Amino acid sequence: MPNPAEQGALVKAKAHELGFLACGIAKAEFLSDEAPRLEHWLKQGKHGEMGYMANHFDLRLDPRKLVPGAKSVISLAYNYFTPPKQKEPSAPKLSTYAYGRDYHKVVKQRLNPLMAFIKEQFGDVEMRAFVDSAPVMEKAWAQRSGIGWVGKHTNVIRQGAGSFFFLCEIIVDLELEPDAPAMDHCGTCRRCIDACPTDAITPYGVDGSKCISYLTIELKNAIPQEFTGKLENWAFGCDICQQVCPWNRFSTPHKEQEFQPKQELMALMKDEWQGMTEVLFDQLFEGSPVKRTKYSGLKRNIRFLEGGDQGDELTENDTRAAIARKNSNNTGTIADLQSDTTIECVSEEFHLFS
Repeated sequence: MPNPAEQGALVKAKAHELGFLACGIAKAEFLSDEAPRLEHWLKQGKHGEMGYMANHFDLRLDPRKLVPGAKSVISLAYNYFTPPKQKEPSAPKLSTYAYGRDYHKVVKQRLNPLMAFIKEQFGDVEMRAFVDSAPVMEKAWAQRSGIGWVGKHTNVIRQGAGSFFFLCEIIVDLELEPDAPAMDHCGTCRRCIDACPTDAITPYGVDGSKCISYLTIELKNAIPQEFTGKLENWAFGCDICQQVCPWNRFSTPHKEQEFQPKQELMALMKDEWQGMTEVLFDQLFEGSPVKRTKYSGLKRNIRFLEGGDQGDELTENDTRAAIARKNSNNTGTIADLQSDTTIECVSEEFHLFS
């Protein structure tokens, strides 16, 4: 039987063979450093309307509560970098992570062979995979496992690769040799802070209630008028803090066919975005992360970009129902969370402390 170091090396080699950008390992333990930071962030109300962020506080901080007996957290990164491809400069913009198919499904499919390999190599081990699901603080685990450091914009940055990648984890009851944590290489740079048009970023912190990604995706009420003229034409998500980061000059295009954007989507002109019907929305965004905001949400965003008039797509009842659904997420028992890998916690675009 290979020792913990050899086992870890086998897992990493297989992960790279399967197309993952990076793979690292951390000891499964309580996140003592992150606990007071998360509590303070929540008390300040910086999660906005994302009530689910306050649910299952203990589970977020200890992977052994999600997988009893867990000894290791395998952290992985999966590249999604796509050079901007929207043809009309004045058209409403999408975050590049939303160009293709929903990453939850794609990355989970890529994880399945790795989990099968682990069982084949090391026997009947207990493990669970998480792709932006359940209350897992994936950024903390990425830093602890050496994948990259949490930058001043709170995205994980990897030396030589940038930050355009999804994070996922396998929590396992197998003892693997942990990697050294990633060191911070932001230095004195503050480009992300200075570039944010809504002043949402402070060094190593984000006020979620001001973030463009939150405003265009997670917020179910009307966008506050104070942000009129500040969204910089982003209709879904925002890449500004990543676009200005010097480390992203090392980003390379992904090789995942499922993340390739539809040509008809990239070719949409400004007036076609403004006149988009629900039928066209369903055609263009079938299986896409953009479905998260729904047709009414996207139309609201587009109208807001045109001057603050958000129209009447979001009725009061729709808004209340949406908030009730969202706040009811992740309110099940610990047993439910331990058995259900499909509970969506927060979109990849908006991981403040996950």
